[in-house]
Amino acid sequence: MQAVKDEFEKTGATLVAITPQLPEFSETMVDEHELGFDLLTDHGSEFTAQLGLRFELPDDLREVYRAFGIDLAKHNDEPSWTLPMPGRFIIDQQGIVRSVDVGPDYTHRPEPAKTLEELKEIIKAG
Repeated sequence: MQAVKDEFEKTGATLVAITPQLPEFSETMVDEHELGFDLLTDHGSEFTAQLGLRFELPDDLREVYRAFGIDLAKHNDEPSWTLPMPGRFIIDQQGIVRSVDVGPDYTHRPEPAKTLEELKEIIKAG
């Protein structure tokens, strides 16, 4: 999303991301990738759960994560080993969701260019 951030801002839109990670782990990612947008914390993935977009990793996948040195319980400060489904939402100034791109495959992320294109179409349709 960083790659299209300036284009988002030209439309007047605000770009934010939501993660279950604790801020200290998110700050590292923000610094490493030089992110220029807000990264909000959804502790315990509670908001994600309300949307029905949280899933629990099975034991075998937990072991894969651990083998790579990733401890979700530590990074997210809660023991559930849950993750949000990757997705993006375009929400207008009245709080109406105008577009959604969410999928259960956590290895696939919505394309930033597609999101920007949809945003411009929504603005154009006015």
